[in-house]
Amino acid sequence: MNRSDLGAELKRSNNCCQAVLLAFEDLLPYDRESLLLLGSTFGSGMGGMMGTCGALVGAEMVLGVLSKQTRGMNPISRKLFRAFEEKCGASRCIDLKGVVTGHMLCSCEDCVRNAIELVEEQLGSLS
Repeated sequence: MNRSDLGAELKRSNNCCQAVLLAFEDLLPYDRESLLLLGSTFGSGMGGMMGTCGALVGAEMVLGVLSKQTRGMNPISRKLFRAFEEKCGASRCIDLKGVVTGHMLCSCEDCVRNAIELVEEQLGSLS
């Protein structure tokens, strides 16, 4: 099973942020419980679907840890954010789910898949 499919499967029992973090568990220096705790407050668009998609938040966390840049703004963060918006149609959960418009732009499972694929692409560009 590829990493993005694993993430979509993990989404069935976790929030979007946790699913992305857990999909990269083998590469991150944290245990499963720590990843679950770290991502626990970023589901449903950071509390009530109004904020940034949890899958995108998880992807940014993974990218931050794996890129190993500790100072200042990480330039690949902006690339990931823009690529996610382009691929999914928005970055805020309220917009992705079509809460106001009634038109869903991207399902949670697809947000998770897309976030994971984009992290893998960005990590590939670091090599």
